Amino acid sequence: MNYFHILRSAIVAGICISIGCVVNLRVGGVAGAVLFAFGLTAVVSYALKLYTGTAGFIRAKGDWTMLLVVLIGNIIGCGLCALAFTYSQPDIIEPDTAIVTGRLAKGPLPCGILAIGCGFIMTTAVEFARKGKFLPLLLGVPVFILCGFAHSIADAFYFLATPELYSGQLLIVYIAEVIGNFIGCNLYRWIVPQG
Repeated sequence: MNYFHILRSAIVAGICISIGCVVNLRVGGVAGAVLFAFGLTAVVSYALKLYTGTAGFIRAKGDWTMLLVVLIGNIIGCGLCALAFTYSQPDIIEPDTAIVTGRLAKGPLPCGILAIGCGFIMTTAVEFARKGKFLPLLLGVPVFILCGFAHSIADAFYFLATPELYSGQLLIVYIAEVIGNFIGCNLYRWIVPQG
């Protein structure tokens, strides 16, 4: 397994999701949620490595290391974009701060639970997209955003774009979201026997 190739792919996936975050912050509402879908559509179309698009499909022991590399790469891509976009588009900082303070107000357990819903939607959307059916992909993104579900990679961008809010509590919320996304991504195969 070429981890350097996986890391590069994951960084680009983080960049794609960050672009979705920016449009969502600038437009907001239903339109912003719908336009966010560009990020995930790009990830699937280019076959990039995204944590929430990978977590529901891991099978072998070696996949755990790969999944960690994907998560790190996604966070790097989001971090680079957070630096670039908050510098060049400072108008996104206010709505971004509102998202982050909202996550902090909820706390780790509620955010982890909300991340389960997002993980389930993302694995379902990617599963259909891999079969050439893109409608669940295009609908899944606005659904998870409008439901208020937490996407750990989108939140990597949102969290990294607000350095003044960095704290141990924010890190705990983020870890809860990563775990919640993993649970949600695997919910279907854990409950329904695969034959």
